[in-house]
Formats: sequence, C-alpha cells, structure tokens
Amino acid sequence: MKAVQITEAGKVQVADIVKPTLGVGEILLRIKYVGFCGSDLNTYLGRNPMVKMPVIPGHEVGAVIEEIGEGVPVGFEKGMNVTVNPYTNCGKCASCRNGRVNACEHNETLGVQRNGSMQEFLVLPWTKVIPAAGLSDKECALIEPMSVGFHAVSRAQVTDIDTVAVIGCGMIGLGAIVRASLRGARVIAMDIDDEKLELAKRLGASMVINSKTENVVERVRELTDGYMADVVIEAVGSPVTYVTAIDIVAFTGRVACIGYAKSEVAFQTKYFVQKELDIRGSRNAMPEDFRAVIHYLQNGNCPMNELISAVVKPEEAGEALQKWSENPGKVFRMLVEF
Repeated sequence: MKAVQITEAGKVQVADIVKPTLGVGEILLRIKYVGFCGSDLNTYLGRNPMVKMPVIPGHEVGAVIEEIGEGVPVGFEKGMNVTVNPYTNCGKCASCRNGRVNACEHNETLGVQRNGSMQEFLVLPWTKVIPAAGLSDKECALIEPMSVGFHAVSRAQVTDIDTVAVIGCGMIGLGAIVRASLRGARVIAMDIDDEKLELAKRLGASMVINSKTENVVERVRELTDGYMADVVIEAVGSPVTYVTAIDIVAFTGRVACIGYAKSEVAFQTKYFVQKELDIRGSRNAMPEDFRAVIHYLQNGNCPMNELISAVVKPEEAGEALQKWSENPGKVFRMLVEF
C-alpha cells in the first residue's frame, strides 16, 4: 500500500509498504485525509529531535472503518467516519496514575515517536478510534488539532467572567478561541496576520490585536480597562510570545502554554511572584476534548473550508511541505487525501 515518508531533512517520498493485519481488539481504518501538523513541518525541516528517520508523518486523521477485529465492543460499524486519538499512555507513570493520560511520560504520538497515519490503511486498538457521527471524513481530520486548543482552555479553567487573550491564531489557537467563546468568555485574539484575525472574529473573538503593528501591552490594557487578561493562552511557542504572555496577564491570572520555545526564554521572574500567577502547561488533549470538538462541529457553525488551506495527493506532499516552510504564517491546515 501507499505511504508518505519523510526520509531525511527536506526529502519526502511515496513508499510501498505492507498493509497492516488486523488483530484481536483492533480496527482497520481506510485513511481518507491526514492533516500536516507543525510537528510534521519541523520533522521535514530536521528540527524535531523526537523523530527517527525515516518516518511516516501524520496524526490528524479522517478515516472510515474498513474492518473490525474480534473482541471490539458494540458501537463500531464498517463504513463509519472516525478520527483517532494519536497518543499512547503507559498506565504506570505519574501522569497516568493521576488520570492525566494526555501527558503520559512515555507517550508516543503517531508520526512523531512512531510511524504515523499518512498511509492508505492503519490498524489501531479500538480504544483509540473515535466515532464522529454526522461529520464528513474531511471534518474528522480537523478534530485533533482543535482538541489541543480546547484542552488548553480546560487547563486554564476559563469561565464566563474571564477575559481570555489567545496568542497565535493558527489551527490550535483557533480551537482555543472557539472553546473560550463557547464558555462565555470575552476573547482577545492576537496574531501578525490580518486574515487570521478576521477568521478569529468569525470563530468567537470579540477583539483582535495585530501584534506586528500594534503595541500589545497598551492595547490589552485599553481593552480590559486596565485590568489586563484574566487568562492568556500561548499558542505560538517563541521567546517573544512567552514574555508577552507574562506581560499581558492580570494580577492573579492564569497562563496556559501550548507551544514551546526552541530556545531559552529570559523572564522577569518578579512578575511570577508579584502577580501570583498560575502558569500551566497544556499538552495534547483528553478524550473529553475530542468529544467537545465533535459536538461543536456537529452544530455546523465552523467555516471548515476556510480552515483548510490546501488538499494535496500523497505525491504532492513534499512540494506542499516545502511551500509551507517558505510561508508558514499563511497556512492553517493542509490535508493529504488518500
């Protein structure tokens, strides 16, 4: 069967690999669409230290159930549109013991620490297959990245009395904007691209800031009557945005960090103490986050086509990654169609 492989930095090929066999408690999926994530772009650029080449990328999946193995419980049917939970959890580490399996110390995400889903067929345990009734196979490929943003909102314990600033309006940041808005919060969206900010407004942001052309701290102060943001969600992962998050969060506020900077960040740590901040990491997503995204998409209010920058064939995957690397700020999600 056909599979996309990143063989080394800057090189992508379509390989012919063996079709997986079905075991007890497993489901065979026919892959329809797989989204390229920022981690896949970093792999292509040779900047992902967790990846061992060659690797099949991809963990944002829209698929159809092809075959069901023995021992799979009722609720799964051939032909059903599904997405997948692409993370593993060991069940024994501190995170798993505390019920936060999304942050498993020994997690292996599809397409990162193990081969991913960018292939014609994929076999997974039934526990990692998530039915998505009423959604198209293309919509299913958007569920996982949005769920990461949804999870950050849960980590930040956002409520309807909060003003939430989301730094970065990529796919994950947009997920955070949607979820915070659904919880009744006032949302300030920040990005350097006006097109992304316009989309953020349609997805629930009531205020926007172009951090390239505006003074972010002064604008947040103005928009919050001087109180600053109760919650800041960092969805970029750069030293500048991390420092900005601390600058614009209110006294006794919460900061949820999704992105992580690839270099050291210099903080004025006095703000951690003076503001008595809660600074929380946010990693991957929990099953309830997937369910919440599915519920949101089922309502039909998401401008799905605006979130998909391109749909390409497997043979075009390398060219698509190269174009994305040349202009990363203009891409929401690129899907590979099988």
